[in-house]
Formats: sequence, C-alpha cells, structure tokens
Amino acid sequence: MIFADVSFSDYFSFDKLWQRIPILLEYLPITLLLTFVAFIISTLLGLLIAVIRVKKIKGLNVITKIFLSIIRGTPLIIQLYVMRYGMSAILRAFNGGVNVRIDGIWYAFIALGLYQAAFTSETIRAALESVDKGQIEAAQAMGMSYPQILRRVIIPESIEIALPGLVNSLIGLFKGTSLASACGVIEITYKNTLISGNDYRYLEGYVALAIVYWIITFILEQLNKQIEKRIKIPDQVESVKNDKKGLFTIFKRKRLQE
Repeated sequence: MIFADVSFSDYFSFDKLWQRIPILLEYLPITLLLTFVAFIISTLLGLLIAVIRVKKIKGLNVITKIFLSIIRGTPLIIQLYVMRYGMSAILRAFNGGVNVRIDGIWYAFIALGLYQAAFTSETIRAALESVDKGQIEAAQAMGMSYPQILRRVIIPESIEIALPGLVNSLIGLFKGTSLASACGVIEITYKNTLISGNDYRYLEGYVALAIVYWIITFILEQLNKQIEKRIKIPDQVESVKNDKKGLFTIFKRKRLQE
C-alpha cells in the first residue's frame, strides 16, 4: 500500500491563516455597526419593558409578556428570516404590491435589537428592583414624579448592578451578528464563508474568525472592568445606604417633622 507524501500544511497553513485575518478585518466595521446599533435598540426597549413590568401597567404588561415569550421561544436565525421576508411582504402590501428596496442591514438592526431586548429587559428589571426603597420614598417625599425618580435615582443606582449583564448582552450581540447574513448582510462571518468557498481553506478561515471574535470580546471585557471601577459606589456610601439610620432615612424623618 502506497501512502502519498502529505505535510501538516496540506491540512492547516499558518500563512493562509495570517492572510485571512486582514481580509476579515475589512468587514469588521459592519459587524461592529450591527452590534452597537442593535445594542442601543435593545437597551432602550429593554428599559421600557422593564419599567412596564416593574410598574405592572395593565394591558402593556400582558403585551410585553407575550413579546418575551415569542422572542425567547424562537431561534434568532428564524427571527432574522421572518424580519427580512415578513417585513418585505408587509411593505409590499402597503405599497400596492410594488417591492420596497431596503438595505438588509436595517432588518438586521431591528431583528437583533428585538431579540436582545427580551433578555436585556430582565437584567434591567432585576437592577431596578434592587434599588433601596428608602431612596425612592425620599424622592417621592420631595415631590418628584416617577419619570424624575427613574432618571435621577433609580437608573443611576441600578447601573452598577446592571452593567455586567449589559456587557454580556453586548458580547452576545457581537457574536449574534454572525447570523446577519440571513438578512443579506455581508459581515466578517459571511465574508469568511464566501472566501472559504473559493479556496477551500475552511479550517484556516474559521480559526482566523475565532481569533477576531476573541480579541474583540477580550477588549470589551477589559473596558467593562475599567467602567465598573469608575462607577463603583464606595464602601462608605454602601454602608450608609444599607444602614437603617442612613442619610435618606434621616432626611425622610426631617421632612415628616416639618
């Protein structure tokens, strides 16, 4: 039996690997754009859903529960396909049967944002409910409306608690953009698939892709650590906040005495 002369480079080439990375990086801005726009959408929508659930607003609370059930119960890839073809069909129907040309990236923005909002809302809701009730009561005693309390007391206090979960959402979105090709978007993952289909160097391509994703994720994690250090509430403030005779309780008593 004769064995053909083969070498390691026939299966994996480091030269091909390093050549692939610069090509993929050309499409990294599209991936990052998808990530950050979808993150803004998911954070704003997640905050709205969280407030509705915390306040238990009738009607809207039921709608949000149905929304969360549908989004969590279906895969992201299906939601991307439904968004692309479903929205196209709806727009065509409203346009008298004429196709409406919209760049696929807009469908991806919405689909990714809606998907992540379902999970971000729970992170934000838990953070909102963790705020000391005494601070909220003190703000109410000052005559603040709920939107003012939310903006001046609840959100600033809950940011530290919600930040790790929000960063995880950002990282999840960054990796979730690899499915944006379902909406016709050429980002780094889809570009790698196209290149690999031409040169058949799939292993080098996916290893290069993994390196890019890992480096960006590592950078995001380090930024998160730096932000956490900057916004971390000092121990002295924490001890006062948790103390039954803290500043807010004292302030409340003074208001009652007046």
